Parts: sequence; structure tokens; C-alpha cells
Amino acid sequence: MSKFVELNNLGAFEGLLKESDRHPILLFKHSLTCSISSWAYKDLAVLDGPVMMVVVQNARALSNEIASRTGIKHESPQAIVLRNGRPVWSGSHGKVTAAAVTQALQENK
Repeated sequence: MSKFVELNNLGAFEGLLKESDRHPILLFKHSLTCSISSWAYKDLAVLDGPVMMVVVQNARALSNEIASRTGIKHESPQAIVLRNGRPVWSGSHGKVTAAAVTQALQENK
């Protein structure tokens, strides 16, 4: 089962960018008030390994900075796979599924 790890500061995100040099990183932007985001959260919970999560209501500035640095317009729910310090896959709303994320992680090992 996946382990959700909540990010709430820029330093943590910068650490993820560096870590993505070693392996792909899954970043999940989650909204506490969106039913689609709740569905995506439940679907991603079955993944093996960590899911780095930004709860947008708790870390709006970080969410905006991620959008700025990755060039990916903010949406929620949203999943971004980072590799070598850059985004290599992203999906939002109904595209945030365990199957899609698993495939993106496998393709970017």
C-alpha cells in the first residue's frame, strides 16, 4: 500500500527534485473539498511506495510554486511524475488513476 507523505514547504519540494535524479517521484496535488480528488486519493492508495502529496488548502503557495517551476498549470486532483528534476508525465481529474501513474513510473525508471 502507498504511503502518503504530505509536503508543505519549498525545501521539501526542492529535495524531491534532487531525489528524482535517482528514481521517479510521484507528486499528487489533492483538494480536501473536491469529490474527484477524494476518488483519486482512494485510487492512489493502492500503489506501492510513497505518494508525495500537496494538500492545496494547506500549502497554496507551494502548489503555485510547483506550477511555476514545472510549467504545468495547477489543477486538482493532479499527479506529476518527476524524473531528473523535471516533469515527465502529468494528469489531472479523471486521468489521476493508479494504473496511469504506475505506467508513468515504470516508463521513467
